[in-house]
Amino acid sequence: MKDQGNVYVEKCAIFIDGGYLKSVLKRINNFPLDYLKFSDKISRLISCSRLRTYYYDCLPIRRESEKSNYLFNSRKKFFQKLNFLPRFEVSLGELQFIAGQYKQKKIDVLMSLDIADKCFEEQIAHAVLVAGDSDYIPAIKRAKSYGAIVHLFSYKDSVNKEMIGEVDEFHILDEDFLLDCKLEERSTISS
Repeated sequence: MKDQGNVYVEKCAIFIDGGYLKSVLKRINNFPLDYLKFSDKISRLISCSRLRTYYYDCLPIRRESEKSNYLFNSRKKFFQKLNFLPRFEVSLGELQFIAGQYKQKKIDVLMSLDIADKCFEEQIAHAVLVAGDSDYIPAIKRAKSYGAIVHLFSYKDSVNKEMIGEVDEFHILDEDFLLDCKLEERSTISS
């Protein structure tokens, strides 16, 4: 892609494991994140033009209670608002009851397939993961085999160490990094 100065600018896509990012934001005092500022900052940091940000998560289980309905509706609204941000796309997995607790299913697979597809189709030169789960290692290896540079943005204490060894570049996701990505009070996107 050429910009106005006829300089070649590589494209990136940002792949966010929503459950992981929510847990990081909770650890950082429920940090109110502006997802568009966050995506733009990452793109600038790695000197790329952002093709799109892909966000993967699940709706909570809906039960017959006021609190459950409120949580379900607020998450649904949040996902709809993310979808309206420029070049954002939300993909939803599902929750399944396994061994006495609800667990996210399909998120890792959906995200991994998208990473591999975008790299294989040469839509992007850089794949950016916001995640910490070792289940993404096969997708990282596949993206690299297609020639993509793979970046990982993770909280230092909640990332699989093997994953750090597999990516091309590791970036620490902490409060200092997020400071200029804070959601303004008047904004309508909050998790």
